Amino acid sequence: QVQLVESGGGLVQAGGSLRLSCTASGRIFNINTMGWYRQAPGKQRELVAAITSGGTTNYADSVKDRFTISRDNGKNTVYLQMNSLNPEDTAVYYCNLAQRFINYWGQGTQVTVSS
Repeated sequence: QVQLVESGGGLVQAGGSLRLSCTASGRIFNINTMGWYRQAPGKQRELVAAITSGGTTNYADSVKDRFTISRDNGKNTVYLQMNSLNPEDTAVYYCNLAQRFINYWGQGTQVTVSS
């Protein structure tokens, strides 16, 4: 079993920054993808950014050049640095780990951006 624990959400003004962290524990394989998804009220959950264990990254168009995903494989931790936040970024952010065709999810952390 795999557990994901997120931290770093909160309330920030438009133009501000936040850094999310997510640490995985349990049976973690060397090859996996970790990422962040978000879900705003009334909307479907969407991919924000993902990074493979080899360091390949993928971003949603809406966050490119503003968000940066990184990971520390030794700590099984993924980070999301969010800059130039705007109210459209308000959502619950979920950490995801995908390995061997199984997806694991964190409990979610609220990010609220005020205008």
